[in-house]
Amino acid sequence: IRGKTNLSLHVDRIAMQDATAQMAVLQFMLTGRKTVAVPATIHCDHLIQAVSGAQEDMQHALLDNNEVYQFLRSTANKYGIGFWKPGSGIIHQVVLEKYAFPGGLLLVTDSHTPNAGGVGMVAIGVGGNDAVDVLAGELWTTTMPKIIGIHLKGKLSGWVSAKDVILTVAKILTVKGGTGYILEYFGEGLSSISATGRATITNMGAEVGATTSLFPYDERTTAYLIATERGFISELV
Repeated sequence: IRGKTNLSLHVDRIAMQDATAQMAVLQFMLTGRKTVAVPATIHCDHLIQAVSGAQEDMQHALLDNNEVYQFLRSTANKYGIGFWKPGSGIIHQVVLEKYAFPGGLLLVTDSHTPNAGGVGMVAIGVGGNDAVDVLAGELWTTTMPKIIGIHLKGKLSGWVSAKDVILTVAKILTVKGGTGYILEYFGEGLSSISATGRATITNMGAEVGATTSLFPYDERTTAYLIATERGFISELV
């Protein structure tokens, strides 16, 4: 029963950004496991403050957070977690380009996790405790989401971007209208939106409170997977 039944789900992958990974890793260490139960990554992007420019801001981050970065790197190496050092890129874009795949279930300790829904992955932002449970081999428990279907008609004109789609959705649903729902996009209008445009839409689904947002698999997804050197996934699909 949507909105009521509790589900226990197998999670395919976990990702954590540096601000939330610290406590999650400390809690995982207390489980006594030698390695994580599912593939996982740590991405050092959130502790870099945009103030003066890329190079200068990076140097400040490396100096101010040196101890944190060393801790995360060493524990990642010890427990079999992938480590993306400072300057490697924003967590959501790295996940989209390297790890997201259609039909998977991804949990990330950040609110804009649904970015990966642009390529058909069920990607949900969670707290550190939920991530630790999965890393320790437990199933992830959540309430069965309800669904809001969004029918895209026609096509984007030359003066319209994918961002305009989610801004229109946000105007309709407001900041709370998506709470407890998965936003599922469908219709003939899909064909005019690229995979990266779709990721922009699903990324901003967090602004209406949605559990996640999702686009179906189609030729646009195939093109993106091939462009990011993951054509073998489209062959499997």
